[in-house]
Amino acid sequence: MQSILETRQINKYFLDPVKFHVLKDISIQLQHGEFVSIMGKSGCGKSTLLYILSTMDTDYEGELYIDGAKMSQLSRMDLARIRNEKIGFVFQFHYLLPEFTVLKNVMLPALKLGKESENMIKTKALEKLDMLGVVEQAHKKASQISGGQKQRVSIARALINEPKIIMGDEPTGNLDSKNSNNVFHILRRLSHEQDMSLLVVTHDIDFAKKTDRIIEMGDGVVL
Repeated sequence: MQSILETRQINKYFLDPVKFHVLKDISIQLQHGEFVSIMGKSGCGKSTLLYILSTMDTDYEGELYIDGAKMSQLSRMDLARIRNEKIGFVFQFHYLLPEFTVLKNVMLPALKLGKESENMIKTKALEKLDMLGVVEQAHKKASQISGGQKQRVSIARALINEPKIIMGDEPTGNLDSKNSNNVFHILRRLSHEQDMSLLVVTHDIDFAKKTDRIIEMGDGVVL
């Protein structure tokens, strides 16, 4: 079976102030519907790796495949389209636009993709908010809802373009244990019910233990 994401011998160097080998020969795979966490001490390269996997950073050696297609040599525009269509992002900080309503925040990535009418996007956004239990917050400004609700809204936004992969960078890092559990169960449900693949960088060992598999990193290598 073809994996949804694969790297072959990824190497990454930082050149400033001195040359430093950040990632060394990283070869990993993520299968369809798999929920994988990446763990490791601060500075081991996990966020750098996520940045490459998300196609944001293209300055590396080695090969990255997403949904069977090779990412290197693609133009910035093509990579932006792939990011928008195939990858949803959930960060530690939700990056919602405070002056917009919750609904508008969720609609934005789909409006940017421009594949469907605004009415269709609105309907889908309300469905996602409903699925995440925050539909009653839809018309409030993003600045008016709680931290746990903001993180659910950011997951709804990540789902709006029906991505194949959700990538998370410490998605529960700012949440208390109750909200952290809620977010975990939402992500787990997505992988089980919607066959979505999830790749999450986390420091939270309790969170990681409940995922299908842990990729442990140390000093730029997969241990």
